[in-house]
Amino acid sequence: MSGPRGWALVTGASSGIGLELARCAGADGYNLILSGRNLGALEDLAREIEGTTGVSARPCPADLSQPGAAQDLWTRAQALADGPIHVLINNAGLGSHGLFATGAAGDAREDEVIAVNITAATQLMRLAIEEMRARGAGRILNVASAAAFMPGPNMAVYHASKSYFLSLSEAVASELSDTEITITALCPGATRTAFFERADTGTTWLMKLTPMPSAQSVARAGWNGCMKGRRIVVTGWDNKFFTFMPRLAPRALVTALTGWFLRRAG
Repeated sequence: MSGPRGWALVTGASSGIGLELARCAGADGYNLILSGRNLGALEDLAREIEGTTGVSARPCPADLSQPGAAQDLWTRAQALADGPIHVLINNAGLGSHGLFATGAAGDAREDEVIAVNITAATQLMRLAIEEMRARGAGRILNVASAAAFMPGPNMAVYHASKSYFLSLSEAVASELSDTEITITALCPGATRTAFFERADTGTTWLMKLTPMPSAQSVARAGWNGCMKGRRIVVTGWDNKFFTFMPRLAPRALVTALTGWFLRRAG
């Protein structure tokens, strides 16, 4: 490696797929701005990546559920990089399990899902594209989900948020097709991370019946797809089947089946 290839901003880098995407970017020679809620985890990851790859890695904690957090993160990331951000890895995301509109606690969590998965993700994407247009090039990796391809009873807001993110990614990628800016939507299924515990889905049929790949393998597939400029990356043969199924089966059937998978087992 002759020298750093530029700077990459990774959101949700504290753990899971985001952490592994940061490792991928560092291994490919990108300096890193690591963002997430857990400062200690970000500092540990920064030391690890600097020690193993020789690139610079700088923690930049943020709670993207808060108003104005995306703009604040972008401003601080630019200051830490002291220059342009060449790659945005838009990975931060939240989930919430339960019936829609059933109480204050669940509603508040769903508001956070919307704030992080839709509002902050959109704002970061917009800020990145504005800078990349001025520079003439750049890459964006949006971590959506296999959930984006179907309605999800019992996780209605999460599924809807990922459908939005996938649709936005595809549309803007088309708008930018005559430029050197690429947008990739990574659509994994259930993955061995703490996300599903935080979303309270640990006892659902989905978690009991679905084979779960490692965050490392999902991240590597997403990173490779991003570097190749692919628009959509769906990981795993089972997810490819389930994301193709809505094109053939009645939507009511797909919705009912998805809702069954998201029910609590037992």
